[in-house]
Amino acid sequence: MFQYFIVYKPYQVLSQFSTDEQKQTLKNYFDVAKDIYPVGRLDYDSEGLLILTNDTSLNHRLLHPSFAHEREYYVQVDGNITSQALQQLQNGIDINIDGRNYRTKKCTAYLLDALPDIPPRNPPIRFRKEIPAPWIRLILTEGKNRQVRKMTAKVGFPTLRLIRYRIENITLENVQPGDMIEFSKQSIYQKLFNE
Repeated sequence: MFQYFIVYKPYQVLSQFSTDEQKQTLKNYFDVAKDIYPVGRLDYDSEGLLILTNDTSLNHRLLHPSFAHEREYYVQVDGNITSQALQQLQNGIDINIDGRNYRTKKCTAYLLDALPDIPPRNPPIRFRKEIPAPWIRLILTEGKNRQVRKMTAKVGFPTLRLIRYRIENITLENVQPGDMIEFSKQSIYQKLFNE
């Protein structure tokens, strides 16, 4: 029987259930059957929405590039990001993926006027009074390895904190780090693919 969960992966947790002696993994937070695995991944130093399932067709539809679906990120950057940098992000930029030049697809990128409604990070980012650390919202339809971090660094504003907030119509609204919510097949397919 297929099972579907969304989880809020905490900061400094590996996106895997196999144990790691040096670092925490999903196994430290979520108790699921052995055949449940994360769809895609979030970096160790990133936080946010992960889908866990044993449904291989869902895995294929979310990870295969031909099904380009939206992923929304809240990104705290180092420095007062300019409108020119945001425009560069929107238009697509060249980053390095596995030793090759890769041009990112067009995306949505804008500065948030206020701090997003998110839980504090433990430990918090290092605060520096003289350097602003604003938040931007990025909406991508692709997910290359460390793509968001590479994109913001390329335009001169490195990522300080990164949270995947949304995949299609599934969000982390009212979800805290370490939380897990189970979905039925019908409800998760409806939210992801409007089926």
